[in-house]
Amino acid sequence: QTDGKPLVAWCAGLIRQPKWGHLRDLHKAIKQAEPALVSGDPTVQRIGNYEKAYVFKSSTGACAAFLSNYHTSAAARVVYNGRRYDLPAWSISILPDCKTAVFNTATVKEPSLPAKMNPAGGLAWQSYSEDTNALDSSAFTKDGLVEQLSMTWDKSDYLWYTTYVNIDSSEQFLKSGQWPQLTINSAGHSVQVFVNGQSFGVAYGGYNSPKLTYSKPVKMWQGSNKISILSSAMGLPNQGTHYEAWNVGVLGPVTLSGLNQGKRDLSNQKWTYQIGLKGESLGVNSISGSSPVEWGSASGAQPLTWHKAYFAAPAGSAPVALDMGSMGKGQIWVNGNNAGRYWSYRASGSCGACSYAGTFSEAKCQTNCGDISQRWYHVPRSWLKPSGNLLVVLEEFGGDLSGVTLMTRTT
Repeated sequence: QTDGKPLVAWCAGLIRQPKWGHLRDLHKAIKQAEPALVSGDPTVQRIGNYEKAYVFKSSTGACAAFLSNYHTSAAARVVYNGRRYDLPAWSISILPDCKTAVFNTATVKEPSLPAKMNPAGGLAWQSYSEDTNALDSSAFTKDGLVEQLSMTWDKSDYLWYTTYVNIDSSEQFLKSGQWPQLTINSAGHSVQVFVNGQSFGVAYGGYNSPKLTYSKPVKMWQGSNKISILSSAMGLPNQGTHYEAWNVGVLGPVTLSGLNQGKRDLSNQKWTYQIGLKGESLGVNSISGSSPVEWGSASGAQPLTWHKAYFAAPAGSAPVALDMGSMGKGQIWVNGNNAGRYWSYRASGSCGACSYAGTFSEAKCQTNCGDISQRWYHVPRSWLKPSGNLLVVLEEFGGDLSGVTLMTRTT
């Protein structure tokens, strides 16, 4: 930005230090050096074994220098134009007038000021349970398992995989009560399993390894049993190569073991597919779609459930957020606008002393180890009315609605 203020730091609704201040100072330093920078290519001077000076000069006498230290672990003291400068490892100092160092990439001056979150009122909830046992006219049947994104594209995060298993009366587990083991291999990103409409848990992959395996005993009865697997995708890849080779969904094998015959492979039998959830097709996340639905009392712990509440906009102009730390995994809508996906898992890492000198690594200067990866979700005030704002939450795993709180954020 020409005013030296990076737009990106405002995306969460409030200045976030120390990043915002560090980027502000960088833009300010470059702005000060602009007359020399736009005048031509630099001359390069070696000022040490690992140190160089990149000097820009204009015909009007403007001068700007960038002093660099390419050593990955050792700081250096250099002399340039008769002046001494200290350069941390793997850093660059900016001298807009070729004299005064106003910025160094590895020297972070702004303190890390934690945001203060202020409760702005509780929420009264109603719930609507997603139908896990129904298929509509848009469902289709294929032999074998299909890749998810090739079916859903941008229509929904969700794809139902449904098949039927016939259990003969001679099966021993019907007498022993040792239920058969259902094993599902998926390319990601999460699955929820229902047998005859009853939930039998979830499984999910991770960032580095999205593939997952679900393997649990499931209760079945004599005759036809309906296995419904809800596969959820957390988005499309945005880096790397060969996007077309990145698969999502239940690709198999899917097996049922503990039967008289041993193990039965279900992968190649007929499967029925349904794109999206019933609540999505009804539009319960919107103002118009939520009204015709019959909402019941709050049931936050129940998996695959829609929840709604109404709230008034908090007084003042402070940024507004939702505290979702007590919930599991799902999506948020405010007045029909999608406020994002949430997934409240614990972040791991190594938190300790912090220095920005040296080469970059993802593990450098980590904070909040062991905390929820993201707790606060920004709600733009431009979405809000003075009162009667509709909040809709789709909770996949089950959570504690009493912990969902409207907040304002200050420093």
